[in-house]
Amino acid sequence: MARRPGRNFLFVPGPTNVPERVLRAMVVSQEDHRSPIFPELTKPLYEGLKKVFKTKDGQVFIFPSSGTGGWEAALTNTLAPGDKVLTARFGQFSHLWTDMAQRLGLDVEVQEEEWGTGAHEEKIEEALVADKEHRIKAVMVVHNETATGVTSNIGAIRKAMDAAGHPALLFVDSVSGLASIDFRFDEWKVDCAVSGSQKGLMLPAGLGFVCVSQKALGVRKNAGLNKVYFDFQDHINTNPSGYFPYTPATPLLHGLREALQCIEDEGLENIFHRHHVLAEATRRAVNAWGLKLCAKSERWHSDTVSAIMVPEGIDAAKIIRHAYDRYNLALGAGLSKVAGKVFRIGHIGDLNELMLLGAIAGAEMSMLDNGVKIQAGSGVGAAQEYLRDNPIERQAATPKAA
Repeated sequence: MARRPGRNFLFVPGPTNVPERVLRAMVVSQEDHRSPIFPELTKPLYEGLKKVFKTKDGQVFIFPSSGTGGWEAALTNTLAPGDKVLTARFGQFSHLWTDMAQRLGLDVEVQEEEWGTGAHEEKIEEALVADKEHRIKAVMVVHNETATGVTSNIGAIRKAMDAAGHPALLFVDSVSGLASIDFRFDEWKVDCAVSGSQKGLMLPAGLGFVCVSQKALGVRKNAGLNKVYFDFQDHINTNPSGYFPYTPATPLLHGLREALQCIEDEGLENIFHRHHVLAEATRRAVNAWGLKLCAKSERWHSDTVSAIMVPEGIDAAKIIRHAYDRYNLALGAGLSKVAGKVFRIGHIGDLNELMLLGAIAGAEMSMLDNGVKIQAGSGVGAAQEYLRDNPIERQAATPKAA
């Protein structure tokens, strides 16, 4: 294919756009990962990640893997063969985590939810109350399901678990939520939180993160699932001195240091606000088009990705392919049950208003080219009106008159 002018507009919900300063930080010569100065790079990373997870007591592990490796680490380091876990399945990624747990030899109780909704805290509480013998050892929840553009309320799930008086561990996949949507490891008493580098942390794929509570670390002696590469103990033995049990992804660690500084510079609460504003602008565009989100109600709206339902008789896959071929715009595809029924606009990571408007304009043109009956410019106009009145930077409070 001939070179296309300009740049590709990347609007999938991960991998996300990597800031220029992070890209530059990763352009480093190869180095000895056992050198005396290597800990100068690595040790601050753990403290920076703890700030992002909002934890003081949790322990963070960094694996050269994707978030899927983090899933496996969380399960294999805390559970034994045949242990029972409770999970809600409402999208492709909650399905994949369920599948992994089953393949590892766990007894998985699945609460099937309609795609377009999330984990229902009242149903989780009911299941835990019914578990009089405390056979359920963990509750697994996907914080932000990118396949359907749905966010579950982890704080409400913690309250439900407390109301049930159940000792189960709480495992959360926040791969596409961390550093984009508010996440409170300590306050919500999360036991294992899993994330990856290629979403809100604004890096290429290749790093998996697991933040682990002291409670979860305490049950490791009873964990009987096989693990080698993802064994917490090997990291516990080596991380305090600034090293890893095997070769780390050193350029990504340099990028992580810079990405954490980007987050520190903008401020987490400002980042959450920016993502909410950009998400709401996208939702205004969808409404102006006369289309619907896959998310069934406002309760489930995700601030990192919008999955947009196409009209009956329209193939969303053709809209996605045409957007890429004709307008150099990468939109997210529909997965599994919603394949061909939705296209997704990822509004996550290093992103501002004009970048988002470009994606909305490109999606409009591709829909029009593929027979979707919308008004040209309607979505862009609705998003513009909202963004003009709602800055992505939080406004400082106006000083009160004396």
